[in-house]
Amino acid sequence: MTEYGKKSPNASVDHLGICNVDSIWWNASPAELTEETLILGQGFLTENGTLAVETGEFTGRSPKDRFIVCDEVTENAVWWGDINIKFDAAKFDQLQQKMTAYLQGKDIYVRDSFVCADPEYRMNVRVVTEYPWSNMFAYNLFLRPTDEEIQTFEAEWHIINAPGFFANPAVDGTRQHNFAILNFSKKIVLIGGTGYTGEIKKSIFSALNFILPHQKNVLSMHCSANIGVKGDTAVFFGLSGTGKTTLSSDPDRTLIGDDEHGWSDRGVFNFEGGCYAKCIDLSAEKEPQIFNAIKFGALLENIGLHPGTREVNYADKSITENTRVSYPIDFIDNIVTPSVGPVPRNIFYLTADAYGVLPPISRLTPGQAMYHFISGYTAKVAGTEAGVIEPQATFSACFGSAFMPLHPTKYAELLGKKMKENDVRIWLINTGWSGGAYGVGSRMSLKYTRAMITAALNGELDNVGYTQHEIFGLSMPNSCPDVPFELLNPRGTWADTAAYDAAALKLAGLFKKNFEKYADYANDEILEGAPKAAVNA
Repeated sequence: MTEYGKKSPNASVDHLGICNVDSIWWNASPAELTEETLILGQGFLTENGTLAVETGEFTGRSPKDRFIVCDEVTENAVWWGDINIKFDAAKFDQLQQKMTAYLQGKDIYVRDSFVCADPEYRMNVRVVTEYPWSNMFAYNLFLRPTDEEIQTFEAEWHIINAPGFFANPAVDGTRQHNFAILNFSKKIVLIGGTGYTGEIKKSIFSALNFILPHQKNVLSMHCSANIGVKGDTAVFFGLSGTGKTTLSSDPDRTLIGDDEHGWSDRGVFNFEGGCYAKCIDLSAEKEPQIFNAIKFGALLENIGLHPGTREVNYADKSITENTRVSYPIDFIDNIVTPSVGPVPRNIFYLTADAYGVLPPISRLTPGQAMYHFISGYTAKVAGTEAGVIEPQATFSACFGSAFMPLHPTKYAELLGKKMKENDVRIWLINTGWSGGAYGVGSRMSLKYTRAMITAALNGELDNVGYTQHEIFGLSMPNSCPDVPFELLNPRGTWADTAAYDAAALKLAGLFKKNFEKYADYANDEILEGAPKAAVNA
């Protein structure tokens, strides 16, 4: 066996059962991993030197194939169901043995990394990959130790990633040949049968979503965060299409991180050391920070090229609409180093309400903040998916239900506690439609949305009058700098107010229907945050 690169004198993967491999590449540089990818014929270079790969059969996560080992650590703590699916401990051990046997005789790539930018909560993660570009993804996304830190590195968690290894569902206990399985007792993640690199990132996010709230009283959050010139932290939650990346990227504020954070008594900290951004229809005009970060050292996934060139075609959907790029966070300007900030002053829930019902901005009570956090609402518009002919409500608990091992009320109650202790203001921002539903009304102007967020951040909405929404009970400001007052109450923007009332009652009914599965675990304050009226969904 040949070993390359830098490692701790006592570093080994033998205890994982990984032995008799051909070569081990320890903490290889992006240049080395790029070169290996090209030699193996697993990728190509674009015109500016960015490495591009195809992830194979899977171009996105497979939520139904994510499992958690059920044992003494997790049995009574995890919220089991169709999101957190039980896996047998003995089957896990068997699968680990089969995976490590599969790696015998191969080159493997080992990455020592950190997660959590706050040293008090830092966790050491060792990532073992079959492919060099998978290891490059780990380099880009996780925090990178210095050469000195590598010399004393001791791994707490391990990820074994083997896209070429297929499970046998009948024998191994998986649903199909691909899988991502977390074992909290052994502190090992097994990922096989899929080359989609996002499984690496999200497995550790899932682990932290259990460890931090359950064991350390730290709220884990699927959000972006930034800091103003006065040192005030703002947090942005939102599902895909709500404008989370755009609105948190503010030239007057510095970025803490764009996706995953913790909120401790000390403040907010980024889990990661990089970004994993969508690329579909990317342009320098729409997303200049992401566009300019795509250079040597970045990793493009499932991207197309303009014919006869090496120029990336960001509009190409021939492989998938979920085209992606990963890059270290220092590839973009205007970032906080290290990626930490004080306790947040303001939190924004972003929703693209295609029904045109919710106010463009409203201030939430603690009960409403917890209720809407558990709901995690946005809406798909007609035509975005086959069969979607009218707005369609989408709910994802805590704005990231696929990664939350605990019951959503656990995260919501911790949020409510921190909100009250720190006098945090929580705002619901509708970046969707005004004046009617999709197809009738118009999308809320980004200029006005930015003005509302700026006003909230500057405290300019603290002393204005508020009107309570009759159906949702939300507090809507009566005025906001640089925003026409007639936009602030959505009912007044509709030509037919009776039609608005019907649409609002229908949406409220969808909220209440969605919340039924959480209601038995929710406290009275959370339940009080529900809409005040609704029709049956």
